Amino acid sequence: MGKQSSAKTRTVVRFSDGVIFVSGAFMSLILVCSYFSIFSPSSNFTLTGFGRNTKPSKCSGLAMQFDLPDSNFYDDPDLSYSIEKPITGWDEKRHQWLESHPTFKPGSENRIVVVTGSQPDPCKNPIGDHLLLRCFKNKADYCRIHGHDIFYSNSLLHPKMNSYWAKLPVVKAAMIAHPEAEWIWWVDSDAIFTDMEFMLPLQRYRYHNLVVHGWPNIIYDRQSWTAVNAGVFLIRNCQWSMDLIDTWKSMGPVSEDYAKWGPIQRSIFKDKLFPESDDQTALIYLLYKHKEVYYPKIYLEGEYYLQGYWIGVVGGFFANVTERYLEMEREDATLRRRHAEKVSERYGAFREERFLKGEFGGRGSRRRPFVTHFTGCQPCSGDHSPIYDGDTCWNEMFRSLNFADDQVMRTYGYVHTDLSKTSPLQPLPFGYPVET
Repeated sequence: MGKQSSAKTRTVVRFSDGVIFVSGAFMSLILVCSYFSIFSPSSNFTLTGFGRNTKPSKCSGLAMQFDLPDSNFYDDPDLSYSIEKPITGWDEKRHQWLESHPTFKPGSENRIVVVTGSQPDPCKNPIGDHLLLRCFKNKADYCRIHGHDIFYSNSLLHPKMNSYWAKLPVVKAAMIAHPEAEWIWWVDSDAIFTDMEFMLPLQRYRYHNLVVHGWPNIIYDRQSWTAVNAGVFLIRNCQWSMDLIDTWKSMGPVSEDYAKWGPIQRSIFKDKLFPESDDQTALIYLLYKHKEVYYPKIYLEGEYYLQGYWIGVVGGFFANVTERYLEMEREDATLRRRHAEKVSERYGAFREERFLKGEFGGRGSRRRPFVTHFTGCQPCSGDHSPIYDGDTCWNEMFRSLNFADDQVMRTYGYVHTDLSKTSPLQPLPFGYPVET
């Protein structure tokens, strides 16, 4: 995947370590309450992505009805999608597949498949299924705007790999099912895209194979299990990642040594409150104990909200950031221009260059939070963290979803009258938001 970049993971920590660590303590309690949930918990921007500076950028340019009549790696009976059986030679297999399907090669280095999911059973929370539907719509909207494929799993792919471990079998299966994609992007069901224009700065990660929100000093100096959040991560579709998943899952329920890993993790990360091994602490353990192996290839992103803890994002922030974006549009007619949804990236890129270049996420920033993660809310089970009430969770989830939906519906000519109400929407006058 190339040599380690000199600028790699030495990400400037833009957020206060003290604030982060206190938030981490809250996160510890929150994640305990999430234990029985199926999939939860778990500089300048270079604008890159599928559909930008690549061709073909539309489905009509891909030979989607063509496959080799001769055999390829899918015909090998020893190839297993199962989390239990390792895969070897994956880089060569992917390379051969792309060579034999040449229409998929252009742009493949930036091609992303978003993967998400939820529990296989109906929600206990009366509004849980509706919230999960809205959360999936949010992800589908983001993927449609930016040309990403999306896969939603509501089944356990391995009976033992449940709760937060369920994501690993799904991610591995998606890697095999999508050799045309360079990246698999796992997003928890309770994580919401709240900036529909923002694009992952893929160029920044060109020497890395895993991108996750986290802070090196909290891993190595404070040994906290909240130093990384594994609810949202970007993983390269390559042999290194296959090997990582194989090692990662060895601390999970499929391992005969599963029972021992919880105490081992707690002996190092003393703020970990529950005894069982979990995927997030397991990843931090690998980074802590085998730094020379994993740190060079794992990018700990802390400059924008790859996932932002919702308590630090909601409240008056949405109203303030909305007004800042409207001010940008009042100042420049390009951003007020009506346009087709398929060319929305152009206007996002214009806003980035004109107003947001050099802006970082977080409170006080002019930038919207990219992903708002409702860790601990448990929208399906309703078993939310005791440090806040359920109504706070559900109300803020609806506001966040409507905040994101406004960005989508602008292209369709409508916005919400009130972020706390999903309907009705109001039509926008020509030239909005300039006053007439």
